[in-house]
Amino acid sequence: QVQLVESGGGLVQPGGSLRLSCLASGRTFSMYTMGWFRQAPGKEREFVAAITRSGTVTYYADSVKGRFTISRDNAKNTVYLQMNSLKPEDTAAYSCAASRTVGRRDNDYDYWGQGTQVTVSS
Repeated sequence: QVQLVESGGGLVQPGGSLRLSCLASGRTFSMYTMGWFRQAPGKEREFVAAITRSGTVTYYADSVKGRFTISRDNAKNTVYLQMNSLKPEDTAAYSCAASRTVGRRDNDYDYWGQGTQVTVSS
């Protein structure tokens, strides 16, 4: 069992930056691929980014490539999402998730956090 708690969301102006964090419980964090997903009101949840167990390989949605960076610190049981050059269309609830495999689909992931709200607005 893995419990995930996100933090770092908030209100930011277009062009600004935020860093999200996701703290995992347990001693098996390094065994999981970690992902970030987001869901805007009235829209389906969508994949944002993922990072493999060792942190050597990362994956991004085309919509965030070059602006967002996913990273992890296995010693701290934490995965991060650095978000730069934020746009109003990035507004959503962002959730982290843990997977025993690797993937971009919801059902590739076994454990989910509650989410943290990111609002990009002037």
